[in-house]
Amino acid sequence: MDINEVLRHLPHRYPFLLIDRVIDYKPGEYLVAIKNVTVNEPFFQGHFPVRPLMPGVLVIEAMAQACGILSFKTMGKLPGNNEIYLFVGIDKARFKRPVEPGDQLEIRVNIARRMHGMWKFETTAQVAGEVCCSAELMCTFKEF
Repeated sequence: MDINEVLRHLPHRYPFLLIDRVIDYKPGEYLVAIKNVTVNEPFFQGHFPVRPLMPGVLVIEAMAQACGILSFKTMGKLPGNNEIYLFVGIDKARFKRPVEPGDQLEIRVNIARRMHGMWKFETTAQVAGEVCCSAELMCTFKEF
């Protein structure tokens, strides 16, 4: 999936869109996405000026966005105007390595369970084959 298809599957836009490309997926099972981390990301101005690091919470958000894309692909639909896919839970989050400008974040998400409108995912983010973050995430759809 190129950036145009990613934009069709997520409501996020700059500066909060954290997925640049999807390189592999199988509906109902897994998805692999890429985030190219560049020095001109707005969060690097304050986190931290002396040594820029991608905030861990944004690594988790990138993983949640990948979960959203996989969910839409699994359901065979696009987000509607009156519904939103929400990140509702996180367990077992671990940070192993910092993410810096110039890194390419590879995000892997697997559907662990789907029940009563709730989706549970096992997720990892890595740079050059080295895990920088892992977590179990939960998401759900809401109409408004």
